[in-house]
Amino acid sequence: MLALYGYYRSSAAYRLRIALNLKGLEYENIPVSLLAGEHRNEEYLKLNAQGLVPALKDGGLTLGQSMAILEYLEETRPEVPLLPADAAGRARVRQIANIIACDIHPLDNLRVLKYLKGDLGISDEAKEIWYRHWIRLGFEAIEAMLQDGASGRYCHGDTPTMAEACLIPQLYNARRFNTPLDEFPTILRIEELCNSQDPFIRALPENQPDAS
Repeated sequence: MLALYGYYRSSAAYRLRIALNLKGLEYENIPVSLLAGEHRNEEYLKLNAQGLVPALKDGGLTLGQSMAILEYLEETRPEVPLLPADAAGRARVRQIANIIACDIHPLDNLRVLKYLKGDLGISDEAKEIWYRHWIRLGFEAIEAMLQDGASGRYCHGDTPTMAEACLIPQLYNARRFNTPLDEFPTILRIEELCNSQDPFIRALPENQPDAS
């Protein structure tokens, strides 16, 4: 069985929970507390030398980096695809996913926010302004992309893809930092649709074993 090491509020781990659920794959959910520093202990560093979550164990193979893991799952468990069949469609889905994973998330993740506050001494208010700035830039681009005619009920077509696996966690975290979202109606419509479905509901942070 697959084993997913993650933290309930980690958007990168959240992406993988969504993807695993959409693909109908069984996996063991193993909590790693970032607040308690469990990601820096010797045992976990043997799994992921970066000391980050998530990590996915598949037999004798252990992988880090959520986007690499998403691609690995797509190649090794292709029965329920999270990428379109055509090259242009796959590129478009990856573009949306990477706006989130490469442009928004690296500037707004927990270790960056802790550095801003702890090492640079910025206030909670300034931290939220920082967070909302990068969210807005990324979401403006995605909202514009979703108007290009290639979107259906979801970001691309009429089934969830890798794009939703990245988008929904970022929306969850945006609300934690009081980010205004009303100017992104297409994104919010897709979020509402996703969050009414079991694979997304089961992946929610509050439904994880380490949430309590």
